[in-house]
Amino acid sequence: MKPLAERLRPKNFDDYVGQEHLVGKDAPLRKIVESGNIPSIILWGPPGVGKTTLVHIIANLSKKDFYNLSAINSGVKDVREVIEKAKKSNLFSKSNPILFIDEIHRFSKSQQDSLLGSVEDGTLTLIGATTENPSFEVISPLLSRCQIYILKHLEEKDLDKLIDRAINEDDELKKIKFSIKERDALYRFSGGDARKLYNILELLSSTAILAP
Repeated sequence: MKPLAERLRPKNFDDYVGQEHLVGKDAPLRKIVESGNIPSIILWGPPGVGKTTLVHIIANLSKKDFYNLSAINSGVKDVREVIEKAKKSNLFSKSNPILFIDEIHRFSKSQQDSLLGSVEDGTLTLIGATTENPSFEVISPLLSRCQIYILKHLEEKDLDKLIDRAINEDDELKKIKFSIKERDALYRFSGGDARKLYNILELLSSTAILAP
């Protein structure tokens, strides 16, 4: 069975929680994505605030071919293979594919250099996610070809929405009727990290804390 965070991962902006400054109604990133003219972008923010989820929503709405690489276990060879696939894809489609690189700050200079030509000529659209300041971790030529969007820690109102959604919408949690009496404790332990929050809720559900 998939983890709770995966089971409840939203597929559109309306179900996405937090980052109203980017994806709320008439917010800049949402307007760009809905226009269909998606530039190369870098999402910068702390862990568990919705960077990967946002990327999947963008890919889902754009209907573009989507490639996913993790900077932890991918090298220049993997990047070049994706570029070749993108070039072949472009022969049959006017829509250039999206390449998502998680933790792009872990890519070496040579790995980032290998992306430059394809990003510049539009072979692919790059979306990078990072917890580190891209001004220091991404090479200047690549950075200049990307728009930077900053994601913030989730607020208590966002965490409340996530808690309520999990309890009321997840099929597995609905099997166990329980209530959360100490939401402040969840706020503290999760630290504004949605993934961590869901992990805690899953742990609570596994101990079957029944509501009175």
